[in-house]
Amino acid sequence: MRPNLLDPLFVPITSFTGIGPKIAALIAKALGRESADDTRAVDLLLLPPHRLIDRRNQPGVAYSPEHAIVTLKLHVDRHQPSPRGKGNVPYRVFAHDETGDIALTFFHARQSWLERSLPVGETVLVSGKVDWFNGRASMVHPDRMALAEDIDNFPLVEPVYPLTAGLSPKLLQRAVDSAVAALPDLPEWLNEAFLVQNGLPDFAAAVRGLHAPRDEHDMNPNAPARRRLAYDELLAGQLSLALVRQRIRKLQGRPVKGDGSVREKLLEALPFQLTESQREAIADILKDMQSPNRMLRLLQGDVGSGKTAVALFAMAACAEVGGQSVLMAPTEILAQQHFATIEPLARQAGVRVDILTGRTKAKERQAILSRIESGETKMIVGTHALFQESVNYHDLLLAVVDEQHRFGVHQRLRLTAKGAAPHMLVTTATPIPRTLVLSAFGDMDVSRLTEKPAGRLPIKTVTLELERIGDIVRRLKDAISKGKKAYWICPLVEESELSELMSAEQRHAYLAAEFGALVDVVHGRMSSADKDRAMQDFKTGKTRILVATTVIEVGVDVPDASIMVIEHAERFGLAQLHQLRGRVGRGSEASSCILLYKGPLSETARARLSIMRESEDGFRIAEEDLKLRGEGELLGTRQSGAPGFRLVDLEAHRDLLETARNDARYILEMDGELASERGQALRMLLYLWRRDEAIKLLRAG
Repeated sequence: MRPNLLDPLFVPITSFTGIGPKIAALIAKALGRESADDTRAVDLLLLPPHRLIDRRNQPGVAYSPEHAIVTLKLHVDRHQPSPRGKGNVPYRVFAHDETGDIALTFFHARQSWLERSLPVGETVLVSGKVDWFNGRASMVHPDRMALAEDIDNFPLVEPVYPLTAGLSPKLLQRAVDSAVAALPDLPEWLNEAFLVQNGLPDFAAAVRGLHAPRDEHDMNPNAPARRRLAYDELLAGQLSLALVRQRIRKLQGRPVKGDGSVREKLLEALPFQLTESQREAIADILKDMQSPNRMLRLLQGDVGSGKTAVALFAMAACAEVGGQSVLMAPTEILAQQHFATIEPLARQAGVRVDILTGRTKAKERQAILSRIESGETKMIVGTHALFQESVNYHDLLLAVVDEQHRFGVHQRLRLTAKGAAPHMLVTTATPIPRTLVLSAFGDMDVSRLTEKPAGRLPIKTVTLELERIGDIVRRLKDAISKGKKAYWICPLVEESELSELMSAEQRHAYLAAEFGALVDVVHGRMSSADKDRAMQDFKTGKTRILVATTVIEVGVDVPDASIMVIEHAERFGLAQLHQLRGRVGRGSEASSCILLYKGPLSETARARLSIMRESEDGFRIAEEDLKLRGEGELLGTRQSGAPGFRLVDLEAHRDLLETARNDARYILEMDGELASERGQALRMLLYLWRRDEAIKLLRAG
C-alpha cells in the first residue's frame, strides 16, 4: 500500500482548480503519460522546465533591441479599436515612457478585456518582443501585462515547460504551481553526509528550486536542485533493477557442471575459429552457470561478432547434464535463422533442436510440445510462443533472449517464472554505451564481444547526394552482372503526400524497370509468408536486389550480399545506420555501403554521416549517438521498458550513475526488504518515480 503521506501527490490533476477533463487530456499528452486518468500531481511535480524567459531587461522603449524580450513600464494614452465588421484589422493601444512611444497590437481581442487590462491614464508593466517599423516601436500580443498595483506578482524570470497544441503556458504553469503547493513534508531517503559532501538540497527544496529558476545557472543539469532530483531518479531506477536482481537470485539457480563432451563435438563441427573475446565470454558464462546463484548476464556484441555461437556453447553445457535451454528471438524471421545456424551444428554434436513459433502447424506443434515435455528435445528455438501456458519443459536450465532492447524489465520477470528458475543470458547487437548499460541493465553482469570473426573484410562506406542515383544504378548493373547481391533500404513503405521520402513500393517499381525480375521488395506490411518467400528468393539468388524498409535491420543473414544502399540516410539514427550496414560484409568478399542523402544537411545529420564514414566500431558509434541524440531515443524507450529519463542527463550525470548503482546494492545488502526507517523513506522514493512494480517484488518476497 502506498503511504498515506503521499496521497496529496497522487490526486488526479482534474482535482486542481481550472483543470477539466479536456485540459487534463492535453496535460497528459504534454507529459507523455498514457491518459489523463493516469496523470497525477506527482507527474507535474517532477516535470522540469526546458528553458526560461528572462524578463529582467527593462531598457525603455527607445533602447529596446529588435526581437528581444523586454519589459516596459508604460503610461497608457489611448485605445484604437478595430473598425466594426473588420476583425482582420488589429486593435491598437498607444502608450509611452520617458524614452519614446509604442503601439501594443492585438488581433481578434475583446475590447472590454483590453480596457480592463490596459486602462487609459494608468501605469502598466508589459513584456514581450519589440518590432520596429519606420522608426516606430510596436509589440504584438505582449506575453505578460500587469497594472501598477500588481507589479509585485509580475514574474521577471519565467520557466517554460513542454507544451502540446491547445495547452496554454499559463494553464500548465498554474497546474504545476498547484502540484508544488500540495508537496507534503517527506522524510529524507539520502544520507546526510552524502548531501553535505555534494552540496545538494533536500527533496522539497530541490522541487521548489526546479520550478523557480532565478537565472540560466539554475537551468544547468549540474545546478544543485537538478542534480539532487537527477540522483533521486537514478537511485529509484537502480533500486528497482537491484530488486529485480534480488528476486531473481532468491530463486536458487541449479549449478550446471557439464563434462565438456558436447562442447568438444561442437568445436569440431564449427566451420571457423572462435575469437579471443568469444572464448572469454563463454568462460564467463560457464563460470556463472556453475555457481548456485542464477546467472543474469548481458552479452553485447556488434553486428556479426558471433553472439549466437557463444550462446550455443552455453546451451551445449546444459545438454551435457541432461537439461534444456531455449533461445528466444523477437521475430519469426530471426528465429528461423537461428534455427538454421544452430540445428546442423547441434545435430553433429548429437543434440536434438526444435523450433516453436506462432506459425508452427497444430499437428507438428503437438509433437514438438510432447518432445519438450519428455526432455527428448534439449534445445528449443522460437519467439514469445516459447513461454505460453501450453509449453511445459522437462528441465529448463537456461533461457537465452536475443535482442535485449526489445524486452523490458517486466518481460525479464515473466521469463523467470517458467521452469525451475533458469539461468538467463540476454544478447544484444545494439552496442550500448557503458552509461546506458548501467542505467537500463544495472541488474546484469556484462560480457562484450569486441572482435569480428576471422576473415571478415572492412566495409567501404561512401556518402552521395540523391541526385546521383543514375550512377548507382549503373554501378549496380555492373556488380550484378558479376553475380553480386544488394540491399536497397527506403524509409517508407508506400508513397505518402506528407513526405517526399522515397517509398519502398515506389523504388521497387523504379528499379524493376531497370532490372526486371531480379528485384524484389520486403516490408513490414507484407504477410509473414510473403516476407519469407522474398527473403528466400534473395538468399538463393533468384533475385539479386532486395528493396526493403528497416524490417531487415535486425539479424537477417545473407552472407553473399555485399552492397548496401541506404536512401535518405540523413533521416536514420546512427545506431540504425550501423545495424543496417552490418547486413553486408558477412562473407569473405569486400563489401560497400552507400549512404544517399538529400541536401542541405543539418549539423547533426552531417555529423552522423561522417562518423559512419570514419568508423565501423559499434561501441564508438553508440557513444557518439548518445552525444548527438540523448539516451531516451537510443534505446527506443517506448518499446524497451528502458529509462526515458526526465531529469537525468547521462552526459552530465555519469558520475551519479555509478554512485546510485553502488548505493542501491549497498541498501539492499543491509536492508533487503526496505523495512528500516531509511528503507521506508526509500519506498516513498520508488512511488514518487512510479516504480510500483519494484515494490510489488518486495511483497512477493
